Amino acid sequence: MQDLVKILFIGDIVGRPGRIAVRECLPRLVGELSPDIVVANGENSAGGFGITSEIAEELFKLGVDVITSGNHIWDKKEIYDYIRSQKKLLRPANYPEGAPGAGSLLFECASGAKVGIVNLLGRVFMESVDCPFRAGRALVQKLRSETPIVMVDMHAETTSEKTALAWHLDGMASAVIGTHTHVQTSDERVLPGGTAFISDAGMTGPTESVIGIRKEIVVERFVTQMPVRFELELQGVFMEVESSSGRAISIKRLKVELKEKE
Repeated sequence: MQDLVKILFIGDIVGRPGRIAVRECLPRLVGELSPDIVVANGENSAGGFGITSEIAEELFKLGVDVITSGNHIWDKKEIYDYIRSQKKLLRPANYPEGAPGAGSLLFECASGAKVGIVNLLGRVFMESVDCPFRAGRALVQKLRSETPIVMVDMHAETTSEKTALAWHLDGMASAVIGTHTHVQTSDERVLPGGTAFISDAGMTGPTESVIGIRKEIVVERFVTQMPVRFELELQGVFMEVESSSGRAISIKRLKVELKEKE
């Protein structure tokens, strides 16, 4: 039977509620799924905007192996120095030359399997960055010289750009996972070439919110609401990939709920 590498990806972690959801839900998921690697998008884990070194270390201690990010990676200025030395925190690879940190890495799992991770940023309705299609293809090819298993976090605004990148890398990348919009989509599938894809893995944080931001702040101009409690949810995807070929054989959406008092 073909050996499989199991990848657990956690959708955008939003603020303290998102970190609580990771703390409470991740041990259960690890126990049930036995992933070889846990990857999480953490660009909003500090109050909904950016990430700090302390929070990154907190997520690593909770069991996250690699943290990806996106356009909010630079919101906390202290991250500039930290990301230079902490290789397991990625920023989008297609930022222009000179940006601190790295946009990809080769991670060796406890099982000995090696998984390449690439972080990209879309350009439609986003910042002016280098082409994610060219940068992504070059990095996937480079990592495939070390391992057939390569996962891409495509942090982008539009479904069309994320889908186009998945087709562009079909048969090369083991998975292209969309992030950024915080709304989990129901289009998960394995493309003909063996690339697992979903437009957006969703978010990890309060479900009674507006894409993770406290709803009272967003609707303040219209009404005032006084919350008594909020519900938390961890969203993401779980993938199984053939270790020898790097072809994905399955991708499954995840939603794990819990309740937390304010």
